[in-house]
Amino acid sequence: MAAGVVSNHGYGVDVYDAMPSVARKFLMAGKSGLNITNTHFPDGVGDVYPQPAAPLRTALAAFSAQDVESWMQDLGIQPVTGSTGRVFPKQMKASPLLRAWLGQLQESGVRLHVRHRLGAWDERGLQFDTPDGQKTVQTAACVFAMGGRSWARLGSDGQWAQTFREAGIELSPFLPSNCGFCVLWSDRMKNEFAGHPVKNAQLTVKSGQGVQQTREEFVVTADGVESGAIYTLSLKLRDMLVRGEAATIWLDLLPDLDVTEIGQRLRGRKGKQSVSNHLRRTLNLTGVKRALLNELGDRTVFDDPQALAQQIKALPLTLSGMAPLDQAISTAGGVSWDELTEDFMLRKKPGAFCAGEMIDWDAPTGGYLLTACFATGRAAGLGALRWLENRSL
Repeated sequence: MAAGVVSNHGYGVDVYDAMPSVARKFLMAGKSGLNITNTHFPDGVGDVYPQPAAPLRTALAAFSAQDVESWMQDLGIQPVTGSTGRVFPKQMKASPLLRAWLGQLQESGVRLHVRHRLGAWDERGLQFDTPDGQKTVQTAACVFAMGGRSWARLGSDGQWAQTFREAGIELSPFLPSNCGFCVLWSDRMKNEFAGHPVKNAQLTVKSGQGVQQTREEFVVTADGVESGAIYTLSLKLRDMLVRGEAATIWLDLLPDLDVTEIGQRLRGRKGKQSVSNHLRRTLNLTGVKRALLNELGDRTVFDDPQALAQQIKALPLTLSGMAPLDQAISTAGGVSWDELTEDFMLRKKPGAFCAGEMIDWDAPTGGYLLTACFATGRAAGLGALRWLENRSL
């Protein structure tokens, strides 16, 4: 995004990427359909991005979901909007969009350099390690967009952090965002239900900062839980664990029935019918939901219809920790906002700008992460453009 802004104003632009090809994480995001933006902002930017800094607010106001859609259309990619406001390319893939995007950049004169990993940054310029040895590059302006610290195999390994610390730039610790969590499952849960989606459930998290609920599916893994609803709740859960609080998700396995209705149905159990069969016949509670009740519930009350109904409506899932940082969809932490001007320029390094996930901000899934990456890239590009034009005066 930054390269497009600057090259469109006639400046020569070089893009350096550590990987053998560009935009690998972007392509991975597109494997499940590329949810590129979202037209639904409940009550503004602050209700989507936790405590957004002023430059992030400004960048998002200047390049919103509608602007992302227009940008796609300019590349010949038709956007499609779902019922929840999530926007996808019509082809439901990242590769056609990326090909069109790179073609447009190259037509405007942008030069791409792959297998160039930043090794040092000092008074001589940018020092890249390349297949042909070390290469030094002097720039009139530079935009860094080196990602967070998840999915290292796609390029965002966070190794740049040490280079920035050596340059005296303050960084916040990397933390997982949109991540899975660990649960101490029994062997039966690990062996029989890992990979199973839990559908039509309501999840509630309670903390001193309030209550958060969501009704989405999630997935049981061999080590815990992930996906959908878990990502929606991940920021609150992560912050609870970081503060040293116990993190519990309260599962409502039957959100369409109230506790009274469930209790009444359970009272109809007759003779020697097993609890399992009774749950299946009266409540259609089977499979992974039945396994969760068996795993997490208090079995001493399974013969008490009212107590069992209450467990079905509020089943405690206690988390033992966060999944590894590298497995997170995205990460928080990185360059502190105090280090940046309103133009995304590093205060200690005039002419150097930062964009994207390497800055310390959070975003939920649903298209919001990519939207902010686009918006900050564009804002950093505009900042670099103003820097270049002011120097030429």
